[in-house]
Amino acid sequence: MRLRNLKWMTAFLIAGVMIGSGVGFAQSSDDSYDYIDLSNPFLRKIPLAVPLFKTGVEPSPSAVEAADLLAASLGFTGYFKLLDRGAFLYDPVKDGVLTPQIKFKNWTVVGAELLITGLYRLRDGRLTLELRLFDTFKARRILGKKYSGPPSDQRRMILRFCSEVIKYLTGKSGVFASKIAFVATGTGNKEIYSCDFDGYNRQQVTRNHSITLFPAWSSSGRYLAYTSYKGGKPDLYIKNLAEMQETAVVRPGINITPAWVPGKFELAATMSFSGDQEIYLLTGSGKIIKRLTRMRGSDVSPTWSPDGKQLAFVSNRAGTPQVYIKDLVSGRARRLTFEGNYNTQPNWSPMGDKIAYTGMVDGLHNVFVIDVKGGTPVQLTHESGDNESPAWSPDGSLIAFSSTREGPSRIYVMTAYGTDQRRLLVMAGEQMNPRWSMNDINP
Repeated sequence: MRLRNLKWMTAFLIAGVMIGSGVGFAQSSDDSYDYIDLSNPFLRKIPLAVPLFKTGVEPSPSAVEAADLLAASLGFTGYFKLLDRGAFLYDPVKDGVLTPQIKFKNWTVVGAELLITGLYRLRDGRLTLELRLFDTFKARRILGKKYSGPPSDQRRMILRFCSEVIKYLTGKSGVFASKIAFVATGTGNKEIYSCDFDGYNRQQVTRNHSITLFPAWSSSGRYLAYTSYKGGKPDLYIKNLAEMQETAVVRPGINITPAWVPGKFELAATMSFSGDQEIYLLTGSGKIIKRLTRMRGSDVSPTWSPDGKQLAFVSNRAGTPQVYIKDLVSGRARRLTFEGNYNTQPNWSPMGDKIAYTGMVDGLHNVFVIDVKGGTPVQLTHESGDNESPAWSPDGSLIAFSSTREGPSRIYVMTAYGTDQRRLLVMAGEQMNPRWSMNDINP
């Protein structure tokens, strides 16, 4: 993943996109760019200024909320250093927000390399937002968008612009339209919930009044597979989220740890009807296509490579739980993890080059990342309780995980290199086992 070098930009983009009725327009430049390599874990954060939006009068609470959401959402990525508005030499009532009106020296003097301004208009029950991204050193607009719709669309407008900013700077849309599924105990039972990327819009997905575990998003985001004990034993369920219809996969023994094949209406899961815990490939309706593992011992927790040609999983075939990778073309499996005696819960990066997993160190669980070719794993969490169930964001830049660092298990998020670890949401009970949707599924 790469970020355009802000100080050496030689082109700018002006574009308009309307939400609801309206007309869009776009214009871009074909000039060449230099880049900053975002695969560098020591990448310096870009100083970003997000002043209050201009409304023509004193900013309304809704306009302040919109500016705050934009700043917080971009800050969530870990790419930016958000500057304190108290240091800005800017009056949202008097000062302009267009290129000829902006005093760029007032922004460079406070350290801003990027600036986002906004025009916020609410008239006749309709909201219009004009948002612009500027390079303060070049004194140029590099991205502009206009949105119009009902006031209820304010969050969607802001997050869509955040996606445009990140896509322009990195080539990827980021996480702003993704969701996270997780297990929570607030009702007294383990049920599955979902929320937006930042913990907002929390919703209860299952009401099984039992133990429900292992949520897994389909590639389309329309289906969620999981395991529930509501029938008295662990069985697999596949729920159509739009229609709230559920298909049960009930076979003798256990039916657990589903994982959807990327881009297909198929999934892998561990089943034990044969007497041993093996991984099978199923249709999206739960019919067995074929058996994927054939070794003595337990094979669980499958996770797919982005191209669907390889499968990582956990097996105790060597005596202790370790992560293995199976090539589905050749049929050969190789052991990936060798350090530590208890390595579980693998999750394959959407970039395809790394696998995050849970390893045990001195009696505590911690999150590790290892190259899919093998080598020395990198420990991302340290001395902060048990840290488990890592889950990559759809762009591979962030990892969600559960941690007991505050006592009860909670959901946290960090960058792919272990920095900026912070709690995602506040809920009653415990939260665990997060799984990030692997595509943009918000409407």
